[in-house]
Amino acid sequence: MTVFLIRRLMQAVVVLFVMSLIVFVGVYAIGNPVDILISPEADQMERERAIRALGLDLPMWEQYLVFLQKAVTGDLGRSFAFSTPALQLIVERMPATLELAVAAMGISILIGIPLGMWAGFRPESVAGRTIMAGSILGFSLPTFWVGLMLIMVFAVHLGWLPSTGRGETVEVFGLRLSVFTLDGWKHLLLPAFNLALFKMALVIRLTRAGMRENLLMDYVKFARAKGLSTGRVIFVHVMKNIMIPVVTILGLELGSVIAFAVVTETIFSWPGMGKLIIDSINQLDRPVIVAYLLITVSMFIVINLVVDILYSVLDPRVRLKEMKS
Repeated sequence: MTVFLIRRLMQAVVVLFVMSLIVFVGVYAIGNPVDILISPEADQMERERAIRALGLDLPMWEQYLVFLQKAVTGDLGRSFAFSTPALQLIVERMPATLELAVAAMGISILIGIPLGMWAGFRPESVAGRTIMAGSILGFSLPTFWVGLMLIMVFAVHLGWLPSTGRGETVEVFGLRLSVFTLDGWKHLLLPAFNLALFKMALVIRLTRAGMRENLLMDYVKFARAKGLSTGRVIFVHVMKNIMIPVVTILGLELGSVIAFAVVTETIFSWPGMGKLIIDSINQLDRPVIVAYLLITVSMFIVINLVVDILYSVLDPRVRLKEMKS
């Protein structure tokens, strides 16, 4: 285990370095933040003073070296627009994004696994066919269109749920969370369901495929021959096996949910990291953009590590030493 963790940490350092270089060069090549951040009415001396204050007077390679030196100490730069540490801005928005992502994955799991199991157990039934047709819609419908339709139906016409904002929050262990208030849940449901729809369709199809495959296995036939009830065979024996690929995929998908919640957060004005990165791109706020992408990559690395460990726990045939090869 120790060797495995050390090796993964070394890989993470390399990935972060390469990613930081690619992102920094890419962001540097796009536009000039001076044109946005500095008033067009400012004279040349004021512009030069602002450029030096932002560190934009240095060549790109020197700016990158300065960034690396500070990043080693945990300083990812100061926001051009807010004049505060970029890491602080992202950390302040992170609880909202994580809250939305976890709620979306929870919805996709709670709804997707039972529906997928039913569709796999009764594939020729009307309900099974309907579930699979619904999963195709989940894959096909654009996230932004579904979000607008949810707002139109549940917020505008029915007036059941609010369409924007995060609602009332409470402080838990120093974090502002909305899941512990009724008003917070009202604000969370629509964006969480919108973000969960694609993942729900994925869970349904994975679970159904796992059910269809495992129901034909010899261990299922043996369990039935022993006289075990259908419920025990499915929920004790089959479910454990179908959860192996589901957990693996969902672990990776959690990272993508966090990274690509931008559209949902923008539609529902959810004050998370996604909305922050959109605003930063519009303002060419380079430190925030680079810091956001590096933090997102770090989340992917951590999630992948946790998934590998969980995979070995769920399937005793798979050991960490095999993953290292």
